[in-house]
Amino acid sequence: MKVLVAGGTGFIGTNLCTALHERGHDVTALSRDPSGADLPAGVDRTMGDVSSFDSIADAVPGHDAIVNFVSLSPLYQPPDGLDHETVHLGGTENLVRAAEEHGVDRLLQISALGADTDSEIDYIRAKGMAERVVRESSLEWTIVRPSVVFGDGAEFVEFTKQVTTPYVTGLPGGGETQFQPIWVGDLVPMLADAVTDESHVGETYELAGPQIVTLADATKLAYEAEGKSVTILPIPMAVTKLGLSAIDPVPFLPFGADQARSLESNNTVVTNDVDAFGVSEDELTTFGSYLGVRRDRPPSSQQTSA
Repeated sequence: MKVLVAGGTGFIGTNLCTALHERGHDVTALSRDPSGADLPAGVDRTMGDVSSFDSIADAVPGHDAIVNFVSLSPLYQPPDGLDHETVHLGGTENLVRAAEEHGVDRLLQISALGADTDSEIDYIRAKGMAERVVRESSLEWTIVRPSVVFGDGAEFVEFTKQVTTPYVTGLPGGGETQFQPIWVGDLVPMLADAVTDESHVGETYELAGPQIVTLADATKLAYEAEGKSVTILPIPMAVTKLGLSAIDPVPFLPFGADQARSLESNNTVVTNDVDAFGVSEDELTTFGSYLGVRRDRPPSSQQTSA
């Protein structure tokens, strides 16, 4: 199968390109600057910006399937000149249009947990709108909503370090927002199956790891892996939102009001669909074991009341 991976030079995209190539598929990674990507020699590269139809139109013909991995991080404010709707909705519209015009049958859409066209969170709303475009298309589509993904080169551990300090630190709401992170090494084989196996056409899957951790738990695990401890001081969510909505954002938080709103919703699944790929949750890698902190359960929260 000839597969075009839009966003194929990103963290997950690079891993998927490698996995598909190792399975014997012809793979092309599409990104705005694919030159420095760490990809196998047999994976082709092509330049294109999904927010501009003309820049990707020539890359689409000749492929059997497209994977849409292009995404802005939900953890940080978008870079200057970019926004979630332009990239997630507009980019999806352009890829769908190009696929339909050039006879590409399959599309794997990488969405997000909680994707909802009516959400107050820009990232979640744009992902929901993009899903609607995919479902209304003539393509043989599959939608995957992964939880936060961790692994070498991922931003989740780095994010916990950027919003905290070792030993004593503050977190919005005490860091009680729940995540169900999944290891990239567990996720990628499922994604490869999703794009190449016709049995997944027309399905929407929510994929997550085996363990729910709070942001406070993840922070403690990340520092424990470095031999450090941390006590969490709760910052009231109302104060966080007020500060991030002001002209001058709170200096120790590298995100804005939209990211603060996202911390009011958990990033977990009701039903984990990993079994659709012949996988049991018990087989999946926990966040703690990846960090080298062998523990079946996350550390108990040790918070100091404000």
